[in-house]
Amino acid sequence: MTFSASRSRGSRSWYLFVLSAISCLLPPVAHAASDYYRHIVFDNSLTSDSYFYSGGQASGQSFLEQKDYRLPVETKIFLTPPNAIRLQWQSAPAGGWEAEIKTADLRNRFPGLSGHNLYFWIFAPQPIAAADLPKIVLSNAREGLQVAEFPGSFSEPLELGKYAGNVPAGRWVQVRIPLADCRTASIYPFRPEYVQNIIFHQGRADGVRHTLIVDEIRVDDDPTAAAALPAPSNVRATGYDRHAEIEWNAVEPPALARYVIYRSLDGGNFSPVGIQLPGVHRYEDFLGKPDAHAQYKVAASDWKYRESASSNVASASTRELTDDELLTMLQKACFHYYWEGADPHSGMAREDIPGDDRVVATGASGFGIMAVIVGADRGFITREQGVQRLTRIADFLEHAQRYHGAWSHYMDGNTGQTMPVFGMFDNGGDLVETSFLMQGLLAARQYFHGPSEGERSLYRRITQLWETVEWDWYRETPTSDFLYWHWSPEWAFQIHHPLIGFNEVMITYLLGIASP
Repeated sequence: MTFSASRSRGSRSWYLFVLSAISCLLPPVAHAASDYYRHIVFDNSLTSDSYFYSGGQASGQSFLEQKDYRLPVETKIFLTPPNAIRLQWQSAPAGGWEAEIKTADLRNRFPGLSGHNLYFWIFAPQPIAAADLPKIVLSNAREGLQVAEFPGSFSEPLELGKYAGNVPAGRWVQVRIPLADCRTASIYPFRPEYVQNIIFHQGRADGVRHTLIVDEIRVDDDPTAAAALPAPSNVRATGYDRHAEIEWNAVEPPALARYVIYRSLDGGNFSPVGIQLPGVHRYEDFLGKPDAHAQYKVAASDWKYRESASSNVASASTRELTDDELLTMLQKACFHYYWEGADPHSGMAREDIPGDDRVVATGASGFGIMAVIVGADRGFITREQGVQRLTRIADFLEHAQRYHGAWSHYMDGNTGQTMPVFGMFDNGGDLVETSFLMQGLLAARQYFHGPSEGERSLYRRITQLWETVEWDWYRETPTSDFLYWHWSPEWAFQIHHPLIGFNEVMITYLLGIASP
């Protein structure tokens, strides 16, 4: 297949765009603590048209603004950048409407929210009397008021005006609703810590079109008094093909709630463009084209939304990258994901970021080990740093639960105990995940095979781990033609998953053949 010169350049531009987007997605999620998501219902939307975790409907003569059956995103007015949710409604006597904002459905998200109050901020372009504000209901079910899952329940409607009062035009107002005020209105008890859905619905039918911007919905306790936050320091920015990467030194007092990133495109006027979670000191800003010039500064913000002084200003310019530079950018972003997103105790790769911070993944850690090798070889870290990380991983694996030498699919990153994420039968060894891990370990053993005592010790320890995997145990019978994926001391081969086919399981057979 051939392409014209113009077609090839267009294809390469799209290729650059995709890789830049992937690069932008990787580093910011590292080290995102699950504690943050024990409080947050909504902070920002990843999409700028409608909020994915929302829904709405209107009936009769009432009206609710929707975008593809979801609530629209507001990108010009927000409390924390870059956006908020827009509610626009008109309540008629012969009708009704409801707008649902759901908790983000993160894989392995730790269940339950922590706190005694529901907080959110509202902004009205035009004043709204307290009596004309909607009602609010909390639900334990993803379906909101259409409860279809046991033990789904919902609260009695509360008058938003009781908590917000008259909303003035052009000013943000924080709403605080004690969760103790939420009484069940369903046949089951309402448990506010398991709220899945915040529902605004029709109140007084005044027949007037109203707009309310909603931002920063969270469950928490009243914030305690805290000293002013120090400003982030040593902010630096690097330009790539379509985006800039901003980094800074950590500021991590207990009162820190977020970092706020500001950008200037004219060298003078700075506007907020995004936030970053505590524990993450990197932000990717997509500028969309080469030869774009921007300046950046960063502020720390607490749970009362008070900001520190701004950091120093850093500048970056995007430019066309060579193929080698493009691949280096992608390689470095992949390395950052595994290096910065690893469990701090074990050094292993977390299964979900964000998610349940306890859960580390055996197979993914093999990929993370390969990234450490690349990082050391490319100079992203020193060789000594790579050895230190791998030594921490070896320490963990030596003390983690094993099943005839194999590790389970998921483990607790602090204790090494098996975590049966996929159900009660998943409480034993996982031979395929062990294979992915062992691939990385063997590659690391070969690469870090130098004369230093640290590397020699690492070599010996990986060899011991390698030689103690009993690959042949994972046959269901002594005459079985196949290896099997799982074995549990409690359930034996209950999962009964033979390793067959031209797919990911082939590495298991290769390692089994090569095993000493």
